[in-house]
Amino acid sequence: MSEPSPTPVRRRGRLLRFGGALVVLLAVAGYLGVQYLTGGVGAPRCKVVSGNGDGASYEFTPEQAVNAATISAIGTSRGMPERAVAIALATALQESGLRNIRHGDRDSLGLFQQRPSQGWGTRKQIMDPTYSAGIFYEHLAKVPGYSRLPLTVAAQRVQHSGFPQAYAKHEPDATLLAAALTGRAAATLTCQGRPAATLAGGPAPVRAALARDFGRDVLQEAGATVDAESSSASSAPASSASPTSPASSGATGSTASPAATGGTGRTVTVPVREGSDAGSGTLRRGWELAHWAVANSSALHIDRVSYAGREWTAGTSEGTWRTADDKSGPGPGEASEEVRIVTGQ
Repeated sequence: MSEPSPTPVRRRGRLLRFGGALVVLLAVAGYLGVQYLTGGVGAPRCKVVSGNGDGASYEFTPEQAVNAATISAIGTSRGMPERAVAIALATALQESGLRNIRHGDRDSLGLFQQRPSQGWGTRKQIMDPTYSAGIFYEHLAKVPGYSRLPLTVAAQRVQHSGFPQAYAKHEPDATLLAAALTGRAAATLTCQGRPAATLAGGPAPVRAALARDFGRDVLQEAGATVDAESSSASSAPASSASPTSPASSGATGSTASPAATGGTGRTVTVPVREGSDAGSGTLRRGWELAHWAVANSSALHIDRVSYAGREWTAGTSEGTWRTADDKSGPGPGEASEEVRIVTGQ
């Protein structure tokens, strides 16, 4: 008597394997979709290149870009030099990968893996990137001659890490980021952002984030305004926003209502003043603000950034900086009196 054919068993095995593979594929596709929509970790969508033309570059995620921009802005707002910003960025790259994580060795937390038990602050404070960056700079400023020390030595004097040489490997990337985010290297930081069709936001979150990272002076003293969608329209007279109103979100810069400007109020216009860094000028300050906006493009739903005759647009090829279409404005490389940040609807 012949034995039963094993064909049905093999078919069931193939079906089970196919079903398992399909489930895994759908899970991966769902994860990648969520990461794209939230601007979270995933394939690098931001890039900084050397302003020296030596081909050096560093790719990173929108999440890392936001944190790097905050660290840099907190440093320059305190009058810290570019070297201090590079030290801070290298430290955060080593400690957390520039991610604001809620775990670490023992009770270490946040961008710099600071420990509540060691007097760095409460858990809530340390998980606030503006606070954690500020307290890092506060300790760094107390290190004698930190700007002349090797980067890894300066970082270790603050961190007291068990791996004191670990910071050195991040110095090249941190140096590129610091040059772009402090505005010294113009048009060197780009992000893919999201195409305009997917954007949903407005100027209020941008104003709030500017005040959070640079301090209220960036809005009050510079007199930031919100204009109509058209970049060619002149700014209408603005009324002061209440510091306690939802629209101001802690920022007290001037705003113009859509009715006053005759448009949808999508553009935040930030006039440029001298930077707080002793070596910075108007052009450098402008690129600092412009690069900050691009780094925050996914998180704040920013569609377009314009400065000094150059323009970045979300969703274009690699989000590169291009010569602006407005021929009446300054040419590429010329200082401009304002940075224009166009948000989503």
